[in-house]
Amino acid sequence: MLLRINRASRRPLDGHLAALAGEQVFCSEFSYRRGTEVFGEGEEAEYVYQILSGAVRTYKLLSDGRRQINSFHLPGDMFGLENGTTHRFSAEAVVETRVRITKRRSLLETMTSRDEGASSVLSLVTRTLQHAENHMLLLGRKTALERVAAFLLEMDERLVHPNVLTLPMSRRDIADYLGLTIETVSRAFSTLRDEEMLRFDGQTQREIILLDREGLAEYDA
Repeated sequence: MLLRINRASRRPLDGHLAALAGEQVFCSEFSYRRGTEVFGEGEEAEYVYQILSGAVRTYKLLSDGRRQINSFHLPGDMFGLENGTTHRFSAEAVVETRVRITKRRSLLETMTSRDEGASSVLSLVTRTLQHAENHMLLLGRKTALERVAAFLLEMDERLVHPNVLTLPMSRRDIADYLGLTIETVSRAFSTLRDEEMLRFDGQTQREIILLDREGLAEYDA
């Protein structure tokens, strides 16, 4: 999906992108409505993205029509930096999402011109591989409770242990990430609630108070 860059909003990169490329690369801000495609699988990997607010899911559609979500990207996360010329996954905004984007070529050129550029690239690749390995381990768990507990602990850690864990993604998203059905995910949440490991806050059941992180970690062990 081609993006129209708003030149007037160009500013130096910050956060993870700045750590990789320094202050010599400029970016633009762009907003996506809920459910809007950021890029599609097989499209040219022209831009690199960093989330300012909201969330993005990257996924593949399987041959039987099912969707497998590879990752959820949250504020501060980078995505879209490929080791080839095209995207391996599609990306969509989970909710109203604001991102910073920069040209992939400009970022890579700046990174390779710095002494610490190779180390920065290696660090980014290592984080990506670690996530892929953790996701494979998660999908290999035997029970739905183990998968859901691991997912909650992952989100809790990535959001820095908030008092109320606000999940931007739907039950369908969680099911497609964990390789489960919506009904199975809902039953697992209900079981964890009945065992007083969590409590729902509000009517949407996307705001969760984790009451027993140690108990969840036992399922995740």
